[in-house]
Amino acid sequence: MPSLKSSFYSLFALLLLGQAVVAQAELPDFTELVEEAAPAVVNISTRQKIPARAAGAGELAIPDLEGLPPIFREFFERNIPQIPRAPNGGRQREAQSLGSGFIISADGYVLTNNHVVAGADEIIVRLPDRSELEAKLIGADPRSDVALLKIEGENLPTVKLGKSEDLKVGEWVLAIGSPFGFDHSVTAGIVSAKGRSLPNESYVPFIQTDVAINPGNSGGPLFNLAGEVVGINSQIFTRSGGFMGLSFAIPMSVALDVAEQLKVDGKVSRGWLGVVIQEVNKDLAESFGLDKPAGALVAQVLEGGPAAKGGLQVGDVILSIDGTPIVMSGDLPHLVGRLKPGSKAALDVVREGAHKKLTLTIGALPEDGEALAGTTGPGVERSSNRLGVKVVELTVEQKKSLDLQGGVVITEVLDGPAALIGLRPGDVITHLNNQAIDSTKTFTQVARELPKNRSVSMRVLRQGRASFITFKLAE
Repeated sequence: MPSLKSSFYSLFALLLLGQAVVAQAELPDFTELVEEAAPAVVNISTRQKIPARAAGAGELAIPDLEGLPPIFREFFERNIPQIPRAPNGGRQREAQSLGSGFIISADGYVLTNNHVVAGADEIIVRLPDRSELEAKLIGADPRSDVALLKIEGENLPTVKLGKSEDLKVGEWVLAIGSPFGFDHSVTAGIVSAKGRSLPNESYVPFIQTDVAINPGNSGGPLFNLAGEVVGINSQIFTRSGGFMGLSFAIPMSVALDVAEQLKVDGKVSRGWLGVVIQEVNKDLAESFGLDKPAGALVAQVLEGGPAAKGGLQVGDVILSIDGTPIVMSGDLPHLVGRLKPGSKAALDVVREGAHKKLTLTIGALPEDGEALAGTTGPGVERSSNRLGVKVVELTVEQKKSLDLQGGVVITEVLDGPAALIGLRPGDVITHLNNQAIDSTKTFTQVARELPKNRSVSMRVLRQGRASFITFKLAE
């Protein structure tokens, strides 16, 4: 007859086994999903012809094989990669990139990232059966990082498309792609957050996940448990160059809207207000009479733009647009960008402590490099990328209110020294390298001529307070 002690241990073991079985049953099984979805996921490679540099000091010159004895010519051909000659007789080298994509229609439309195919002279799509097809670029949109390709075919396997807006934080998701060229690698994780704004991506409310994404996954699909594509894997946050638990996907609601516009018009049009905004922190919320930090503070209204015509003013805090709350300032560009130019938008703003309702006509976001559409006011200038900021000139009203003769206001902080020293959109630069800044042209010229490896001063006005900061530009 078993002892009481042995019976207790047997019961305990059974309980542990039961818990393990239950836990295993609760974990998702992705096998059926992968079997159904994988045939529509493709590998994308590109070729871009780049003129080769002439061999310089320390570089290996490619030998001319003509005239060599057969035994030496055979050795060189076997051991030294040959670079194709350009039509003019010079040599070229081919740059190749690897990424992923997925087929969204049986007649061969493929979605991927813009950065996967940007600048390509040839795009090759490899299907799961290892057949390769040359793809035509229908259109690409750098602002959302979406590209639409077309391959010739009939009855091609396609993915099921889902609604990214129905995703919930904590939900299981799965990615299929070609990290480092390993075709059809499958990784899984959960949705970490929704509506993420990234520094250089103002018009995409990213889905953040902890799905392992690495170089080569770009452009591949992100699936929910129903086997529906809810996003396009686009970026990772990394300090090492590899996966660190933070990956970002473009919501399918955004991608499909972009793809449809690329298919019909060959380009993407977005809504535009013509304002420079900044985050509302605790102190600003208190000063504006808000219960809590929320909304987007208007730091600048571009002269002649939609906001100026609709009565929006500097100092207004935009709390909602068409009934959708603005929790973080980064929410505003996402929402405005999806509105059609010419449509009406209702804004709830706080002005001098009082709530106001405004109705604006949405403008069209200007193309990169164009002057602000329909304005006679300041244009956007990008620095020579040595500082990493976009700036516009101050309006007459701003100069008067700030008691300034000149200066430029930062509209966007890109990767570079400006981000490292903590500059923000809305900051006003009045002096750079001990020179007064009176226009965007002056700013661009001074920024281009900044010395390297020497302390450079900059006078910045933030929320009415001026201070000098210093920084160094590396070689």
